[in-house]
Amino acid sequence: MRTQRPAAWSIAALVIALLGLAASIASLIDYVGASATFCAETGCATVRESAWSHPLGVPLPVLGIAFFAAAAALVFVDAPRLRRLLAIAGAAVALALIGVQALAIGAWCKLCLIADPAAIGYAIAVLAGARTLGFTARRGLATLPAGLAALGAIALATRAPAPPPPPPPGDLPAFVAAAQVPGAVTVVEIVDFECPFCRRMQDRLTAAIARARTPVRVVRKMLPLPMHPHAMTAALAYCCADAQGKGDAMADALFAAPPETLTTDGCEALAARVGCDVERYRHDRSAAAARIAAEVAEVSAAGVHALPTLFVGGERIIGASKSTDELVALLDRTAAR
Repeated sequence: MRTQRPAAWSIAALVIALLGLAASIASLIDYVGASATFCAETGCATVRESAWSHPLGVPLPVLGIAFFAAAAALVFVDAPRLRRLLAIAGAAVALALIGVQALAIGAWCKLCLIADPAAIGYAIAVLAGARTLGFTARRGLATLPAGLAALGAIALATRAPAPPPPPPPGDLPAFVAAAQVPGAVTVVEIVDFECPFCRRMQDRLTAAIARARTPVRVVRKMLPLPMHPHAMTAALAYCCADAQGKGDAMADALFAAPPETLTTDGCEALAARVGCDVERYRHDRSAAAARIAAEVAEVSAAGVHALPTLFVGGERIIGASKSTDELVALLDRTAAR
């Protein structure tokens, strides 16, 4: 008796489940790693840093791994009703998560845009007639390399383009040179208060300054990115507070606040909290806008295109990959010079 060949929809359901599983594993690696391995772009980081990324305290990719692992396993289990229920539930959640990215977060994660459509595609395959595949050792052994191949393909597809090379070390921008003062290490920080990578670097920089064996002063230059809806509002708030000598306190408050609260009213509440004269704060917005325009022009002319970017003494640091220990060593090494 000849064995009936598996239906095309059954194979499709398995392949789609493995693709979604690979995307979820890649996303979890980025969630728990010190820096993103698969999806290092700003949109991915914004989604990871949002309040939606840990439902009930569980990283969202864990739920994705559980769903797609169950989906792949059910391709081999004679439980058609359970398979359909799982597929429908997964598609409904995927549609909801796409809506959250579009309407609540305002940013898109590449890995989510693989996993969520995969859940929808799995539901289509199941409802279109995918049936149970007979489990064999050969099929079981083929599943692992297929999953690894999917993970490798995702790594290539989501890899961010290499940033442009920084200018030579001796080519110090004028605004960095002008910020240096004797007796202290000066850190010039290019800032977008909503940028999740800037927020991550700020935590490490603050800890490093506390541990450094030398006085450190921080000078901030604004570079609010258009992709972040509240970045300009936060930059205006910082400049208005800085005009009253409250810049450091305001920077700490802006970095600590959830990004979605950096509205005009939210920033004004922070200004009052750090001790600003609110009437003067409101009056200084026009001057703050002019300052931001000038700073954006000067940092862009200096070749600053990626955030975070720090200048420690004469050394340019691009990205959030440096650890607190590395920043401490850099500060002490700069002081020793």
